[in-house]
Amino acid sequence: MFGEELKYAREAAGYTQEDVGKLLHCDRTVVSRTESGKRKPSVEEVGEFDRLYGSGDLLMRLYGRVDWDVSVEHPDWFQEQVDREAIAVGLRVYQDSVVHGLLQCRQYAHALFANGAAALGREEIEERVKARLSRQDRILAPGGPLLLVILDESAIRTVVGGPGVMRHQMEHLLRVAQLPNVLIQVAPFAHRRTFIKTAMVLLELPDGQRSVYSESLEQGHLSDVPATVAKYQRRYDQLRVECPSERDSLRLIADALEGFRDEEQRARGSRLEEEQLQRGRRRRLHRGGPRIPPQRRPRA
Repeated sequence: MFGEELKYAREAAGYTQEDVGKLLHCDRTVVSRTESGKRKPSVEEVGEFDRLYGSGDLLMRLYGRVDWDVSVEHPDWFQEQVDREAIAVGLRVYQDSVVHGLLQCRQYAHALFANGAAALGREEIEERVKARLSRQDRILAPGGPLLLVILDESAIRTVVGGPGVMRHQMEHLLRVAQLPNVLIQVAPFAHRRTFIKTAMVLLELPDGQRSVYSESLEQGHLSDVPATVAKYQRRYDQLRVECPSERDSLRLIADALEGFRDEEQRARGSRLEEEQLQRGRRRRLHRGGPRIPPQRRPRA
C-alpha cells in the first residue's frame, strides 16, 4: 500500500524513477524497490519524498502506520529471496545436509532434483538445474559480491547421486574456493558449541538493508526485523569463530574428495568383477549345456 501511494505521488508530481534517483542521489533501483514494496525506506528518505513531491506529511503519516517489521512467509518459496540475491553486495550462508545451491555443480544439482522429485520429467529437471546454476553467474563472476559460506560437515559427507557425483562436487568446491570473493568453512561434527537449527542466508543489499532467509517444509521465511537479523548474525559469527580456518576447511573437503575417489574406484572394480563373473557363468553354462545333434537334411 505504501509503495503504491509513493508511486502515485511521484507520478502526480511529474517525475520518473530516474529523475528521483538523480535528485535524491540514489540509484533508480532504490526507488523501484521502495515503490514495489520490496524495500523499507528510512524516515529521512520518506521526508525527502514528501518535500520533493509536495505531498505535505502524507507519506510520513502513512509510513508511521505500516507494520514494517512483520515476518513474511512466501508460498512461492524464495522468489523474493532470489530477487534480493541478484543485487546483494554480501551473502552469509549456513547450510547443512546438502551443499548450498550457489555452490552446486551441474551433476550434483541434477542428482538432487532427480532424487527429490520422481514425478519430474527429464526436461523439467534440466530446466530446474539450469535455473539453479544461473543464480551462480553473478556470484561466481569476477568482482562478484562477498560470499561467506559455512557448510556443516554433513553437507560434504552426505552422498548425493553416488561417489562419482560427490567427487565432481568436492572438486567444484575446491575450485570455487580459489575465487577472491568466496570463503568456505566447514563446521565439523565435533568440537562445536554453537548450533544453528536450520539452513539460512543473511543478505546485505546496496542500500545497507539486511535480511535473513530460511525455509521450512512448505514455506520460505524472510525477515527484515532488525532484532531478528542481529540475532542470527550473532550466531553466525559465533559459529564462524568456532570453525576451522579456510585452509583447514579445504583440507577437510580434500579428504572427502579422496574418500569419494577411492569409493568410486572400488565401485568400478566391483562392477568389472561382476561383469567378468557373469561372462564366466555364461561360458560355463554354454559348455555344460545339453548337446543338440545337428539336423540332417533329407535327400532330394
